[in-house]
Amino acid sequence: MFDDNKSNGKIGSALVVGGGIGGMQAALDLAESGIKVYLVDNKPSIGGVMAQLDKTFPTNDCAMCTMAPRLVEIGRHKDIEKITLSEVESITGQPGNFSVRLNKKPRYVDEKKCTGCGACVSNCPTRNSVQIVEKEKIKLQPKYAETVTEILKKHQDRKGPLMPILQEVNAAYNYFPENVLRYISQETKYSLSHITRIATFYSSFSLKPIGKHTINVCMGTACYVRGSGILLEQFSEKLNVKAGETTEDMLFTLKAVRCIGCCGLAPVATIGDDVYGKLQTKKIPEIIEKSKIKELQYAQANN
Repeated sequence: MFDDNKSNGKIGSALVVGGGIGGMQAALDLAESGIKVYLVDNKPSIGGVMAQLDKTFPTNDCAMCTMAPRLVEIGRHKDIEKITLSEVESITGQPGNFSVRLNKKPRYVDEKKCTGCGACVSNCPTRNSVQIVEKEKIKLQPKYAETVTEILKKHQDRKGPLMPILQEVNAAYNYFPENVLRYISQETKYSLSHITRIATFYSSFSLKPIGKHTINVCMGTACYVRGSGILLEQFSEKLNVKAGETTEDMLFTLKAVRCIGCCGLAPVATIGDDVYGKLQTKKIPEIIEKSKIKELQYAQANN
């Protein structure tokens, strides 16, 4: 910042580097004090990343509600000059009397004549040329091909088929193999990122193999105060896995969940559709053995 004092060689101007919310407010405060301000930012426009926020602390106002008045004031203020697409290369001199060298990138349009119509973008002969890259078609491994193809065929004429497709694939394999998700994206035209967001959002879905039976130990408040932490430790010890891991025989996956909705039966654990309320640690070996027997009987019946 400079004092408007000709006798000591100082001039009344200041440089603000960075056009985020802090830089904008600093520029306004300086300009309101009668100081010429140069507001420099390396982006095409000022504003920073604040516009990406939905709410701001502590008022919960939207970001644009906070930024818009400042943007308008800066645009109208006679003592603020915006220098965008520019970076500071060097500073010489001393406090109160210094020079700044900027590297200003080309904008390719006359800023004084620009109205923001966007015609330059749509008519640009080189920067907006479309390049089509042929992607290699995804092929399913034989162990997935028949089931996944049948599921996709079943839902091909349905509107918004993605969720039922994912539910049936998950029921078939108990997780989502990466190649299967890529194939679903290819056949349904949903982007892989969209499919992955859904696959990672729901706790019933998994991107890695999980056991045939998922043991959910409730760690909600009611269950926790009644000893569910000890239950989780006992399950972990008996199965020789930690929470979130799967046994080597792929039979059990142990999970700690926040609430099962059976607070009156606390502490609670579930194995598949079976609910075990008011569970005691001494019952855990019996429950695990019971599940193993049921799985063995099921396997024998289907052989």
